[in-house]
Amino acid sequence: MIRVVLADDQALVRAGFRALLDAQPDIEVVGEAGDGGQAVELAGELRPDVVLMDIRMPRLDGLQATARIGADPGLDGVRVVVLTTFELDEYVFEALRAGAAGFLVKDTEPAELVRAVRVVAAGDALLSPGVTRRLIGEFAARSKAPRPGAPGPLDALTDREREVLALVGLGLTNEDIARRLVVSPLTAKTHVSRAMVKLGARDRAQLVVTAYESGLVRPGWLG
Repeated sequence: MIRVVLADDQALVRAGFRALLDAQPDIEVVGEAGDGGQAVELAGELRPDVVLMDIRMPRLDGLQATARIGADPGLDGVRVVVLTTFELDEYVFEALRAGAAGFLVKDTEPAELVRAVRVVAAGDALLSPGVTRRLIGEFAARSKAPRPGAPGPLDALTDREREVLALVGLGLTNEDIARRLVVSPLTAKTHVSRAMVKLGARDRAQLVVTAYESGLVRPGWLG
């Protein structure tokens, strides 16, 4: 079973998500939180596979809660999906940087929400349908540009791992990367995994952030 915690300050929203997810044979809602502080507490107590986290909540918002969960080594297996009302939410990139595995808009189709929970529980990153890498690039462009010649996080990577990281940053899946580089999907997955370990990334979403922040992928590029 995929165990899920719902974090939203609107009880009606939580009730709708619970009804949808509990109806699935492989998903169980194990807890609900009305603010970010409760979400962090429940994550620690219940160790769910996925937390659906609203960004705007009282006391402790979803961004801060996501950062606290992401910073706790004991919660490595907890994946956070940020929920937002608007696709162009200014906090989306910060949420990914803080450790979120992806985000969804609240008016996502029910089937897509269910798929999202399964995708993230399996360890993959998730971006809302209709949101492209240009959105991430827009926010990444606001980050301080790396100084030319300064040591960076990519120094630990091999040339092939850098190449793979750039393709991850462009939104390619392991299968896409395998086709592009003419290697097996398993080999592509191995390169991605090694890059994650060397860069200390929790998941693919943080690899995307690193690809942009390091300048390996530049906003607006189409690959």
